[in-house]
This record gives sequence, C-alpha cells and structure tokens, in this order.
Amino acid sequence: MIRQGRVRAVARDAAHRFSKAVVPEILLRTGLGVEGDAHAGATVKHRSRVARDPTQPNLRQLHLIQAELFDELAAQGFAIAPGEMGENVATEGLDLLALPRGTLLRLGASAVVEVTGLRNPCAQLDAFQPGLMRAVLGRDGAGALLRRAGIMAVVRAGGAVRAGDALRVALPAGPHHALAPV
Repeated sequence: MIRQGRVRAVARDAAHRFSKAVVPEILLRTGLGVEGDAHAGATVKHRSRVARDPTQPNLRQLHLIQAELFDELAAQGFAIAPGEMGENVATEGLDLLALPRGTLLRLGASAVVEVTGLRNPCAQLDAFQPGLMRAVLGRDGAGALLRRAGIMAVVRAGGAVRAGDALRVALPAGPHHALAPV
C-alpha cells in the first residue's frame, strides 16, 4: 500500500449543508475539527446523532474522500467536484478505504488526524444527484457491503492544510482493525 499521497482540495461550511465550499486553506483545531465548519466540536454535530445523544464524542471531526472516486463516478455519468459530497479534504494517491482504524495521517507541515472509521452514505446523496448513493456502495467478493464515500477522522494535532500539501501515513501497531461506519 502506498504510504503517502497529496491533498487535492480542502473545503468547509459553517452551516449544515450537504456540500462544502472549496477554500484555499482550512485550519484544523486539536480535538475539535475544522475551524469554521458546522461539524467541528468535541461532541457530535451530525444532526441525527445529536438528536439521539448530544454527549457522544465526535468521531467525525474531519471527512476525507479519495478524489479518484470522482473520476470513477464521472465514468458512470456523475459530475462531482471537490467539496460537493460534504468532505473537508479530497486526497489523491492513497487508498483511504484500505487504512486500518487508528491510522495517523499527517497533512501539511503540522496537522495530524486519526482515522476513526467510514462515512456511512445516506439518502442525501440521491437528493444531490439521483443514483449517487448506489454508485458509492458496492459488494466485495463475499457479498459484504462496501462503503466508498470516504473516511472520518479526529484531529490530534492542529495546523493549516492546503491543496497540494503532502499526506503521509503512520499505521498503528498491529493487529489492524478494518474500518467500520462511525
């Protein structure tokens, strides 16, 4: 597995909207997430999770998606640009979905995030573009559901992140645990 990649784009939105605006830079805050983003905070900010239990820890402070998915979706007739699927960071050159839980990702000069799990795609994808939810789901050889709409992380060390920044991987000590939805 490739152990480094690159940041293609960064995005944020202060409101709870499906898509986020691409910006030149985002600032990650330790233990909180993206400064100025609706999902930043130590406790859950995703509206359905807040309704269930607002005291839950926020394991979804940062949403990363591999930009190669945009190319795959384009081949199926979808037009998806960075930020449009609600991610904060679009990456390239690294298979995010193959990373184990607990992987540390260094973004740019100083930011470090810990991978917590998979984004669980929801019906909002189909409201954005009909058929998109089905396009980001699949099945492996054994028939198990594959979720390809990105991964979630928490911020362990803050810092600025920009398009073009290096993305470096530090795998956790074994045994490794596959990502599950968070």
